[in-house]
Amino acid sequence: MTRPLDQPKTTDGKSLVSLRRGRRQTPLREIAIQRLLLVCALISIFTTIGIVVMLVGQAWGFFREVSVVEFFTEKRWTPMFEPQHFGVAPLVGGTLLTAGIAILVALPIGLASAVYLSEYARDRVRRVLKPLLEILAGVPTVVYGYFALTFITPLLQNIFPNLIVFNALSAGLVMGIMIIPMVSSLSEDAMVAVPRSLRNAAYGLGATRFEVATRVVMPAAVSGIVAACILALSRAVGETMIVAIAAGSTPRLTLNPLESIQTMTAYIVQISLGETPHGTVEYYTIFAVGLLLFVMTLLMNLFGQWFVRRYREKY
Repeated sequence: MTRPLDQPKTTDGKSLVSLRRGRRQTPLREIAIQRLLLVCALISIFTTIGIVVMLVGQAWGFFREVSVVEFFTEKRWTPMFEPQHFGVAPLVGGTLLTAGIAILVALPIGLASAVYLSEYARDRVRRVLKPLLEILAGVPTVVYGYFALTFITPLLQNIFPNLIVFNALSAGLVMGIMIIPMVSSLSEDAMVAVPRSLRNAAYGLGATRFEVATRVVMPAAVSGIVAACILALSRAVGETMIVAIAAGSTPRLTLNPLESIQTMTAYIVQISLGETPHGTVEYYTIFAVGLLLFVMTLLMNLFGQWFVRRYREKY
């Protein structure tokens, strides 16, 4: 009597024939969910592609009239006045000035908050403080703008009597308050992910809690901390309403935070009010500045992803 051939087995003992049958009998609900998720992913991809195509296409109308060399090397930005100058450096300088002030505020406060929540706070305290801290991220930015204009600026004028109403300092300080939750929350998540065994080993060697936090936990979570700081910096660079309300509208290339400046986003808001005729070179400056802002934030995010992959610790 002949013996039937054994069916090929997988590592868990199931035959390949039964696995193929299971695949053929996938419920229609699972297939529909898979297709829906694919559509959602494609929507986000095509939206990004559409934004890039729109920016490049509209910015081309600007660069047909203004050379790229003038755009990046000229130090004056007066597209609405005669004689016209199209040097984007004052807008880039104002953007980096306010973003730099913001990160100088958010980085120490956010990291200190993350260290406390991760290493010092009890579970009950953490469950209360972390949501309260993240409320700052839900406040509308227009509220932050008027908070900077009507509250922070008068306080600063007591310290700096010559401070004008619209200045980069108050806008940068309030912007730093706005991005504190991003730095603290993401950094705290990275610190919590560090294995408990590393902490116990340091405690076994006689380290204090502060030494464990600063010499063990933070170095182990450095990739997540840096990624949080880069994301917060990107958020500050792209902020609109705070700088449009509190920083002023004077494109000036300066490092003095007490002066009025104009950022790239604030200029886009100013020109987008509808007073510039469509199709003119002044109109196309919106898209040239927007394209440059997009490239700047893209490069920062790419650097953050590279840094995370390069220095991420796996446990």
